[in-house]
Amino acid sequence: MARVKAVQQPDLILISWTRNPLVPGSPRRIVAARVIGSAQPCSFTLAPKRLLINAFNCLLDHDIGFRVVFQKKTSNISGYVLLQRFK
Repeated sequence: MARVKAVQQPDLILISWTRNPLVPGSPRRIVAARVIGSAQPCSFTLAPKRLLINAFNCLLDHDIGFRVVFQKKTSNISGYVLLQRFK
């Protein structure tokens, strides 16, 4: 009988973000983040109220394989981004 191997599922991260509408040019902050699979070694950057740029710096700058696959601004002060690990 042939062995069946399970296909490894991709790691996905969905991040919802917002800016302070009263401060022009304010940084984007994480409202919520959902991880399917693993976000290691950057899980600590995905907490609510943390800066989105810090999460991006960890997820995209390290050689861990995450890339932005979709992003959308839902208004001038909010949006979401989907990242997938390609490694």
